[in-house]
Amino acid sequence: MPFTVYAPGSDNPVHLWEWMAAYEDKTGGNVLAIPHNGNLSNGIMFPVEEAFGKQLDSGYAETRAKWERLYETTQTKGTGEAHPYLSPNDEFADFELWDKGNLDGSVPKTDAMLEFEYSRSALKNGLKLEKELGVNPYKFGLIGSSDAHTGLAAMAEENFFGKTTPQEPSPERMKAVFVDNPATGIKIMDWEVGASGYAAVWAEDNTREALWDAMYRRETYATTGPRMVVRFFGGWDFAQADAEDRLPADIGYTKGVPMGGDLGNAPDGKAPTFLIAALKDPIGANLDRYQIIKGWMDANGDLHEKIYDVAWSGDREPGDDGKVPAVGSTVDVEAANWTNTIGAPELIAVWEDPDFDPAQPAFYYGRVIEIPTPRWTAYDANRFGSTPLEGTRMTLQERAYTSPVWYNPEE
Repeated sequence: MPFTVYAPGSDNPVHLWEWMAAYEDKTGGNVLAIPHNGNLSNGIMFPVEEAFGKQLDSGYAETRAKWERLYETTQTKGTGEAHPYLSPNDEFADFELWDKGNLDGSVPKTDAMLEFEYSRSALKNGLKLEKELGVNPYKFGLIGSSDAHTGLAAMAEENFFGKTTPQEPSPERMKAVFVDNPATGIKIMDWEVGASGYAAVWAEDNTREALWDAMYRRETYATTGPRMVVRFFGGWDFAQADAEDRLPADIGYTKGVPMGGDLGNAPDGKAPTFLIAALKDPIGANLDRYQIIKGWMDANGDLHEKIYDVAWSGDREPGDDGKVPAVGSTVDVEAANWTNTIGAPELIAVWEDPDFDPAQPAFYYGRVIEIPTPRWTAYDANRFGSTPLEGTRMTLQERAYTSPVWYNPEE
C-alpha cells in the first residue's frame, strides 16, 4: 500500500512506493514490500474501485504488482486466508479470526468490508481487475509471520511467548484484555491472540540473494506455526505414478512450475495437473488432509471458488457433497496433549482439475491441515492451573497455505 514515509533528516513526506523506486535507482539494489495481514484494515487492504480517494487504474495495478510480490496471510492478530461469510462452503474457513473491527477497535467491522481484507477474495478479484486493467495487482505469494514485538521466534503452541512483553506466559494472560474500546464496545482478549506464523521459502541455497530471488518469484508458503514441508507443482503432464517417486521435486520442476508460477496456453484436450506433497513437522502433529483451493472467473465476469480434498489420511471416503469427513480428535485438553494415532505423516498425490474450462482464468493453491492439537491456551491452563474464560478456544487444526499457481488463457 502507498504508505507515507519520511527520509532521515527530512520533513518532506514521500509514498513508500516512490521511496522504494528511488532506492533501487540510486543503489542498484532490489526491494520488496510485504503487506501485513489485512484482516484489521476494515476493507481498505484490497480495493477494487478506488484507493485513498483515487480511481484504480493500470498504473496502480502495475505498481502494486511490482512491489508486493508476497502477502502475510497469517500472524498473531488472526489469519487472513478466508472467512465463513465469504466462503460458506469452506468448513475450515473459521480459523483464528479477528473480525470485530480495526486495530484499536474504534471502527466496528461490517460484512461489506470482509471481501477486501482476505487473501482468497483478493486473489479472485485480481482475476477481474486483470481483465479490466491489463494487470493483476493481487498476484501475490503467501507467507506467514509473527508480528511479535518480543524479538522471539516462539510461535509454537507449546512455546508461545506472546505478541508483546505483557503477553508473556503467566497465570493471568488468558484473562487479560488486548483491545478494549469503550466507545464502540469492541473487546479483544489476550486469549484470542494466535501463536502464528512462519514464512517458508524454497531457495536454491541459503544466501540473501537466493532467498530474495525465491521470494520475488513467489516460491513460498505460510504456516500457522508447524514446520511442515510442503510442495505444490502445476503442469499439464503429471501422472499418478509421479506421486510414487520419493523425490517429487525432481519431477515437479522438470514437468511443471512450482508454487508462485504460471500456466498458460492449455494444450488441446488437457486440464491442469498438480503434484502435491506434504511432510509433517518432525515433532508435530500428523496431517489430516491436503486440499487444493481453486478460484476462477467465468465468461460473464463472475467469480467462483471451490475446495477440493485431494489427499487425506486413513480410509475415509468423500460424501455425496465431495467432502471428506472430519479426521476426529485425540486431544486431551486438560493434559494439553494429543497422540498421532490418527492422521498421516505424509501426503503425496497427483490431481487433475475435473472442472477445467480452458477459456477461464484461474488460480490454484494448496492448503494442508493437521489433525487437532492443543492450542497455547490449553498449555497455559495446564501449566498454571488457570481456568479459561467461557468461549476460550482450547484446540485448533494448524495449517499451511502455498502460494498459488495461476492459469491465464491469454498467455
